Amino acid sequence: MDKKTEEFYVRLKEELANTSEWPNEYLYKFIVPTDAKKVKEVENTFDNMGAVIKTHKSKAGKYTSISVNVLMENPEAVVGKYIELSTIDGIISL
Repeated sequence: MDKKTEEFYVRLKEELANTSEWPNEYLYKFIVPTDAKKVKEVENTFDNMGAVIKTHKSKAGKYTSISVNVLMENPEAVVGKYIELSTIDGIISL
């Protein structure tokens, strides 16, 4: 992980700790190239967590946005999911 990404996650963890009570619901937003396998990979990462997952294809159909609303235990768990998902080729975290 590069230094800029690491600093982002440290800042995010601090912000989440200071602005929310935990456990709390967290809304993840991602964009992936439209590929059923990539969308399924994101969905599988939140399997058995009671997540509400919504997907929407872009107008041209090249990309799919994925919103995941899920109860997370703490800021570390939120960041852990981002890191876990960062291995998916072409994923963009919003």
